[in-house]
Amino acid sequence: MKKPNTILVVDDDTAHRSMLRVLLAEWGYEIFEADDGSTAIGAVEKRPFDLVLMDIRMLKVSGIEALDRIKSFNPSIPVIIMTAYSSIETAVSTLKKGAYDYLTKPLDFDKLKLTIERAMEHTRLKEENRLLKESLGIHFDRQNIIGQSDGMSRLLETVAQVAPSEATVLITGESGTGKELIAGAIHFNSHRKSGAFVKINCAAITETLLESELFGHEKGAFTGADRRKEGRFVQAHGGTLFLDEISEMSMPMQVKLLRVLQEREVTRVGGDQVIPVDVRMIAATNRNLEEWIKAGKFREDLYYRLNVINLDVPPLRQRRPDIPLLAQHFLEILAAKNQKAIKGFTPSAMDRLIRHDWPGNVRELMNAVERAVVLSRSEIIDEKDLSMVPASDSREGLPEDSGIVLPEAMSNLPLDEVEKATILNTMQAVGGNKSEAARRLGITRKTLHKKLKQYGAMP
Repeated sequence: MKKPNTILVVDDDTAHRSMLRVLLAEWGYEIFEADDGSTAIGAVEKRPFDLVLMDIRMLKVSGIEALDRIKSFNPSIPVIIMTAYSSIETAVSTLKKGAYDYLTKPLDFDKLKLTIERAMEHTRLKEENRLLKESLGIHFDRQNIIGQSDGMSRLLETVAQVAPSEATVLITGESGTGKELIAGAIHFNSHRKSGAFVKINCAAITETLLESELFGHEKGAFTGADRRKEGRFVQAHGGTLFLDEISEMSMPMQVKLLRVLQEREVTRVGGDQVIPVDVRMIAATNRNLEEWIKAGKFREDLYYRLNVINLDVPPLRQRRPDIPLLAQHFLEILAAKNQKAIKGFTPSAMDRLIRHDWPGNVRELMNAVERAVVLSRSEIIDEKDLSMVPASDSREGLPEDSGIVLPEAMSNLPLDEVEKATILNTMQAVGGNKSEAARRLGITRKTLHKKLKQYGAMP
């Protein structure tokens, strides 16, 4: 059986304290009492409470002074202040000192119950967030990775576990999913974060130049080599080397890379000096390397050397709850870049983004948002601004547990139904934060409040 939450009731009015004891006990709370601020401070120092409900005017130690001492001892405990002498100055003072809320006597019992429940929920959410941060590593830095879908959450949990190690990592996933961002998150959350994070795209460089880029070259090693050049391995010494599109590396280069990984040393092109290197290797590919091994295009021994830890980045169509977050993120960046005062998306525009399968993944979404920013003539991006994004009437790819719950055959529904779904989904995505939801939706907080009340979604 779940242990009831504990409340410390602090009031020098015996009758009022007794009334609260009976009322709160009926609501399922375990009640403790204190008749003065000094007694309350001592009680909090002796045992934990889930909440303190305290009068502001008491003979020995006031509620204001007790609040200050209690929050100094335990900043996490929510304190609700009660008073019969309401004033704006007093309310501001208590809130500045850390009170969760401020209630006037005689108490409105419905408001009291709701305030207590909200305070308890706020504490619960803070604890869940703390535990989540611990599971991801206390100092885990997402490195601008946007996403809270189940797939991305699981991936980031693994990244947080892998980052502090020295294990070689192979990141797989379709083009445009953000494999380089994952590699960066691994490096900047590792013990090597003070070292260099060196990146090279194996598909963008010819075989001859790739060897020089990776291992360096001596002066005169080939035509145009007018000076000695250090390679990427040496540049990444003490840090991390990220080889993107590793599948595009030629078989001869694969042999040379394998030797470096085994021996932890390089030799410049045209030279004979052996240079020790201390580098963590992260590679990425959008290919199925096991199929390439069967086709004779990739060395099996190199594959197993690289694939110590495999991280597969899900395509955007499998993480649809992240689309509104990513779209708004890109909108803010690109609106500033293009000097446009654009605040958000209309519900129909967001619906169009959510429904699209995004074969180009996050990169395609960013390009679509940039086109819309450039073409839009208003403060809100409308569906007409997304003409390059194919419209879809299908619910294919929107599983029930995707986190984006859209009404059946939404395209046949009135706009107000689409608007309702978008607003409620956005509220869910931001954890009920109305200010953040209003910002992402491009509406005022007052309008959001009115809409939520209209939908019956306000307490």
